[in-house]
Amino acid sequence: MTIRVLLADDQALLRSAFRVLVDSEADMEVVGEASDGAEAVRLTKERHADVVLMDIRMPGTDGLAATRMISADPDLSDVRVVILTTFEVDDYVVRSLRAGASGFLGKGSEPEELLAAIRIAAGGQALLSPAATTGLISRFLAQQDPDDLGDRDPARGERLASLTGREREVLVQVAGGHSNDEIAERLEVSPLTVKTHVNRAMAKLGARDRAQLVVIAYESGLVRPRVE
Repeated sequence: MTIRVLLADDQALLRSAFRVLVDSEADMEVVGEASDGAEAVRLTKERHADVVLMDIRMPGTDGLAATRMISADPDLSDVRVVILTTFEVDDYVVRSLRAGASGFLGKGSEPEELLAAIRIAAGGQALLSPAATTGLISRFLAQQDPDDLGDRDPARGERLASLTGREREVLVQVAGGHSNDEIAERLEVSPLTVKTHVNRAMAKLGARDRAQLVVIAYESGLVRPRVE
């Protein structure tokens, strides 16, 4: 199965370099290029993209707004957005994760890392390691006013109450940066059981992937960010 990739960046030279790299792989192809967020959303629909490589800072509709639009569109529920950024620790990255992105990648990453990220995102997995995602979100949220989380979805607090005790326990472990195998060992259950609880929590909370679960766990107050 060929992974259909859309490139969204206002720098034509960078898009060209990404296109050459992606098109060199047998299992993926570039189906379109966008120079701003509005065009990215439109082409994502028209070209039936599976993964969007999204720059954050673009003129007009930026990558953050475009990520929100894609994530809010029921017809694009299978699309995965990978944020590309010059600054890997960036409040816009966290806001993008909140908006529905599957993860982020620094523009200085090696070609192999970019290709691996596309495959991981297309497979519906969390792009970042749980520990890396947790570290980023924890550092960012620790600097925020708890009463000033403008991107918070109030309905998620209600949905959090719908989780079973075991699902909440697993969610805390996910937010702690632990893999399914590690959680299984900690809770003395099978990895398959952990996976089932994770999938149920994602469905109940409206999370696209593991990165979204981490965001929700922190924003809901279920897990508190550590200030180092």
